[in-house]
This record gives sequence, structure tokens and C-alpha cells, in this order.
Amino acid sequence: MEKVVVTGGAGFIGSHLVDRLLAGGSGPVVVIDNLHRGRRENLAVHEGDPRLSFVLGDVRDAHLLDEHLAGAEIVYHLAAQSNVMGAAQDVSYSFESNVVGTFNVLRAALAAGVANVVFASSREVYGEPLELPVAEEHPTGSKNSYGASKAAGEIYCRVFAENYGLRVSVLRLANVYGPRDYGRVTTIWLERAAAGEDLVVYGGKQVIDFVTVERVVDAMVRAPKAGLGTQPVNIGSGVGTPILDLATRITRLVPRGSRLDLQPARSVEVERFVADVRRMRALLGLNPPEDPLYALGDMVGSYVRA
Repeated sequence: MEKVVVTGGAGFIGSHLVDRLLAGGSGPVVVIDNLHRGRRENLAVHEGDPRLSFVLGDVRDAHLLDEHLAGAEIVYHLAAQSNVMGAAQDVSYSFESNVVGTFNVLRAALAAGVANVVFASSREVYGEPLELPVAEEHPTGSKNSYGASKAAGEIYCRVFAENYGLRVSVLRLANVYGPRDYGRVTTIWLERAAAGEDLVVYGGKQVIDFVTVERVVDAMVRAPKAGLGTQPVNIGSGVGTPILDLATRITRLVPRGSRLDLQPARSVEVERFVADVRRMRALLGLNPPEDPLYALGDMVGSYVRA
């Protein structure tokens, strides 16, 4: 069977991808994760499965990648400093993990003869968009260090594809939500609502494209066979959700008396983003649901205790 490597495979999205790969009969699957944000318990359900190997390691370690990418057919590269505020607080780690780490993965994949690399990029590469919805042809103009690092990673992907023939798929993810996430708006607010605490809203004018982690995993497993070439693909819902609507919905799902605490906007955050998902529909065969937050209710039980 094909060997698959998932960098960042103990993280939020990565662990859901590992679930899908193993459920679909893939194997062996090698997870490389430094546990900076990932958690071993995200993979606990697969304890004892001989198809899964966990490597405590870092994509900044080129020799480790050479060792573990050898013989791989597909590499899913998700390892990263993966949120805006974390990158703003530690710019050096963000650069080293997201730019140097991505270069290391691409170089090791090329040397190992890997057939497909799938790179998890971000809608943050666009910065503050000129118009909505945002198509992939929109110029990149990152507003923060996280977006800049992902844009640099994309450039290296294109260079390795065009100059060296490495087959790379670039997926630009909108705001992903679902079980196992933490430290981002949906989970922060669910936790606060469950505790009866106020929901802190920075700015309040944001319009955000939310997409479930299951839909993102759908895109990832389809990407290697889709023949995307060097063109990036937005993965989102194509629907903009006002941030105040999200907050209100959470207070209704978890009615513990939480109110909204409006605070000034944070300068590093993009205020508006809605993905143009026509390319996702056409190339990956994925159609987003009418309600992008349909899975929010399924998460409530993880935070609310009787």
C-alpha cells in the first residue's frame, strides 16, 4: 500500500485527515508533529493500529524529513504556526516553521521521489480583499506575518513544481472549525459561553467564511488525483458570516447568560473574507452547504456539561 506522510498530523485538521486516511484503508501513515499545537490524544483512537507511525519531530529538521519521507507516495504538509495571533506573537517561529519548514518538506519530497505534495495554505495570503467573493486570481497582499509566511510557502511550491517537476497542490483554507480545535474564535466562544462568561468581540464588523474540518479533509483527499497543477484552490463555504451573527448563534446554542463584550479591532486581523468557490466545485467536485455553521451544534456537547 502507498505510504502517506502527514506533517502536523496530531493537530486539529491533521488528525481528522489521519482518521479519514486510515478509515479509507490507507497505510502506512506516518505522522510528523512537534506537538507545538498538536496533541497526541487526537490520535489516541488509533493506538495500536500498525499502519500508523508517530514521529515526534519538526519540519525545521531537514535530516528528519529525509529519513521519514523516503518511500512516501503522498505528503500532506499541514505542519505550521497555524494562527494569526500566534504568528504575530512569535514572528521568528512562524517564519522558521512556515517558510523554512515548507522549503524543507518540498526539498525532501523531491529528493524522495514523492508523487504528490498537498500544501495547506490560507485565505490570509490575500490580506484585506479588494472585492468579495475573493477568487484565486486576486492579488496576494498579506496583512500579517502568518499570511506572509503562507504566501512565501506557496511561491516555493510553485517554484518546485515549475522548475523541478514536483507535483504540488495548494489549498487556500478559509476559517476552519470543528472538534479538536482550540484557541480560535468558535472554540474560544463556546468555552466562554459554557462557563457563562461574556464573549469578547474584537471590532465586530468582521465577515468571515467558515468551513467545516470535514469539508477541508474532503478537499485534501481529492487533491492528489484532481490534477490541479500550480493553480491554488480556495476551500471555503462561499458564504460570509458576520462575526456578531456567530456570537449570537453561540449564545443561543449555549444559553448561559453570556453577553457580547465589544473591544477595539486588532490591526493584524483581516476584516472581510468570502471565498469564491467555483474552482473548488469544478476541480474537486465539492459543493458547500447552504448553512456554513451547520456543524456548530454538534460541537456544543464537548464544552457544555450538565
